[in-house]
Amino acid sequence: MDRVPMTPGGLLTLQEELKRLKGDDRPTVIRAIAEAREHGDLSENAEYHAAKEKQSFIEGRIAELEDKTSRAHVIDPSTMSGDTVRFGATVKVVDEESDEETEYQIVGAEESDIAIGRISITSPIARAMIGKSKGDQIEVQAPAGARYYEILEVGYR
Repeated sequence: MDRVPMTPGGLLTLQEELKRLKGDDRPTVIRAIAEAREHGDLSENAEYHAAKEKQSFIEGRIAELEDKTSRAHVIDPSTMSGDTVRFGATVKVVDEESDEETEYQIVGAEESDIAIGRISITSPIARAMIGKSKGDQIEVQAPAGARYYEILEVGYR
């Protein structure tokens, strides 16, 4: 069983989703199935089939979240320091071609969200940054070809 790296906030988000699914969504869909059964012939009952499909999705997501939270390896970036990029680091880079600066935090796959600058540890740019320090240059293979960045800052918050 592989451990799943995540920040404390990422674990909390998964736990909250799990609580909502078990406490609100699961009982709601069970009631919807019971109500749809009362309408008679299940073979032609679209409400019943939709509710069963939703129940299947909810149960699958619950199983997935229970698995990930049980295997969570929580790493708190605020307790870390140093100049080397590791999980949890907040890294400012500059694109050497466009001079555009971007800041990323390296997080677990479940908590990544590029819109807010959180990238998965498994993403190509994060993998290229791991082990590097301020001033190092990295090459990232992108669909449009290789991109080159320079690491401007490394921090942990």
